[in-house]
Amino acid sequence: MIFENIEKFEKMSDKELLSCINSSSHDRVKIDIKKPRSAMMLNPLKLKHLNNIDNLEADIIVLNLEDGVAKELKQRALYLSAVFISHLKSSKSRVIVRVNPIDDGGEQEIEFLNSIKPDCIRVAKIKTKKDVEKVLEILSHDIGLNLSIETKEALENLTKLNIQNRVQTVSLGIMDMLNSLGLSHSLLEFNNPTITYILTKFLIDAKIANIYPIGFTYQDYLNIEDFIKWCEFEKSLGLSCKSCLGPKQVEIANQIFSHDNEEIKKAKYIKDRFEDMQDNYITGFMDATYGFIDEPIYKDAMLTLKG
Repeated sequence: MIFENIEKFEKMSDKELLSCINSSSHDRVKIDIKKPRSAMMLNPLKLKHLNNIDNLEADIIVLNLEDGVAKELKQRALYLSAVFISHLKSSKSRVIVRVNPIDDGGEQEIEFLNSIKPDCIRVAKIKTKKDVEKVLEILSHDIGLNLSIETKEALENLTKLNIQNRVQTVSLGIMDMLNSLGLSHSLLEFNNPTITYILTKFLIDAKIANIYPIGFTYQDYLNIEDFIKWCEFEKSLGLSCKSCLGPKQVEIANQIFSHDNEEIKKAKYIKDRFEDMQDNYITGFMDATYGFIDEPIYKDAMLTLKG
């Protein structure tokens, strides 16, 4: 927990919350998770959840100022996020604040957060390269940039959005994406070809842009069976991280998107065999255990070990 007592914050005015921000402490070591498996969405108006961000198992925690926060409470949600982040001494998770669209309050939120130093900010409803350029004009260089891909324009322009190599991750907002495309949410079914195409295009274009992709939020958080199916399906496509609601989804995503012991054992074996043979100037050979091994097989093994 960040604070022993959080009841006091419930009664504070916005002005009083501002006075609680620890503006002198930026000593927290930022978490460098190369391949996150889970990104847990949190409403910063829920103080018990906010107070526990130093103990959560999610690789990424997203304090969401956009969806689910009424317009009248967005400033309070921003100030609460700032108070708790500024007093956060350590965390197992990368802490992100998801701000509103750049032309709908997001610019002011980013300017305010520059002094708070979250690990990253995530900008909602991005559409074009110009949107990203506008963000980078105001975002502090020591804060990472994430983007929500939830408009048809963003999906079309994704390969062009990694300006200055500043964009670390992109997160697919599937419901907003379907709205933007004029498509019904009823399409969100396993093996629906339209959904598969959207997921695949999102994945491939993110990889082309050298940005780490995060799968969509499955909102029926009580339906664990279908959440597992979506994680397994998205993993089969090549995704390796899932947006989550609640600790149970995080637990499942962390398990599914982790390499199992057999995968790691195989990768280590291939790495050692290839490097031994390479020392003898042989880079393609038959192996009694895993068949033909060459440089592409070796590179795939190294990818597994880096994960």
